[in-house]
Amino acid sequence: MKKESSSKDPKTLIVDTLIEKSGMKQQVYENTIETFSHIKTVLHELSTELNASIKNNDKRLRLEYRDRGKFEAEIRVAGDILIFSMHSNVFEFDRDHSIWKLPYVQDNKLNSYCGVINIYNFLTDSFKYNRIDDLGYLIGRLFVNRESHYFVEGKRQMGFLYNNFGQATVTKEAIKKIVETSMLYSLEFDLLVPPYDMIKIATVAQMNSKIDASKLQTGKRLGFKFNSDDVLEEM
Repeated sequence: MKKESSSKDPKTLIVDTLIEKSGMKQQVYENTIETFSHIKTVLHELSTELNASIKNNDKRLRLEYRDRGKFEAEIRVAGDILIFSMHSNVFEFDRDHSIWKLPYVQDNKLNSYCGVINIYNFLTDSFKYNRIDDLGYLIGRLFVNRESHYFVEGKRQMGFLYNNFGQATVTKEAIKKIVETSMLYSLEFDLLVPPYDMIKIATVAQMNSKIDASKLQTGKRLGFKFNSDDVLEEM
């Protein structure tokens, strides 16, 4: 392969790369943007369905869907907000990622290039009260390749559902499972009281606001580990 490449002139190499690699990346992008469009549809439909089921209960429990533009969408679930954010670029995985162990990728490296849709969990009050220092957490990310095959990398149960990269194709039903799992995870992922020593000192600026101490930084795992140690990659 190296001899063949070195024998080609730069112009030919550029054209070959554009046709193969750049064309592939365009296909990945189109598949990812289509997947994100389906996510928006599922979020809207699911919020309508669930609201119908709780219509006679507390109105504060109602779900709210919001389209935040071409690359973002959110759904509010009681005290939580899930934000689905699509990156506009196509990515390759680092050499230590377990994706390289799959025959599907080993047979054709182009299958490893993916678009990514991140799923973040924030507190509703963080946006309601404009607490710009509050923390949100990446609970999962959906990867889609040129053949619309996908897998999900995420926290705990978020990583269990999808272990057929190279076989599993993005469908509306698959997206619905991802969204529902994200909702359940965020609802079960509780806000913990921060360690006393982390908040025993406050500044005048923090106290000198109309909503008093609500300006103190808040996050579901403030002061506790929420790192890659519980990230699951099931493929």
